[in-house]
Amino acid sequence: MTHPIILLQSALVAALKADTDLAGVGIFDAPPQGATPPYVAIARHDLLPRDGDAAPGHEQRVTLHVWAGQPSRKAALGMAERVVAVAEALAPEAIRVTHCQHERTDTAIDSETGQARAAVALRFLTEPS
Repeated sequence: MTHPIILLQSALVAALKADTDLAGVGIFDAPPQGATPPYVAIARHDLLPRDGDAAPGHEQRVTLHVWAGQPSRKAALGMAERVVAVAEALAPEAIRVTHCQHERTDTAIDSETGQARAAVALRFLTEPS
């Protein structure tokens, strides 16, 4: 059996890579070493058991870092909005997403590079398919 984190993360990365609005943006399932922005990377992925009466389920919290490649919060937020839209439409075959919620988006200008970054926090409720 494949772990629920792997099932959801694989589906999310595939959906982001397939999104035409994110064409040219690197999509990574882990923060890359030495990658040049713009890119999106899954920075953190947490799993909490949320079993129901008859079915096992999980709450999965995912934080994605969106690097714009320029000192523009507007650019980072535009990419972050697209990431949220793709996540909310996610319908993977390997795992059933019963709920997706955008919890927050934080932005910062990195002091070392001067580039804008948005951190997008998402919450998914999932069940085996």
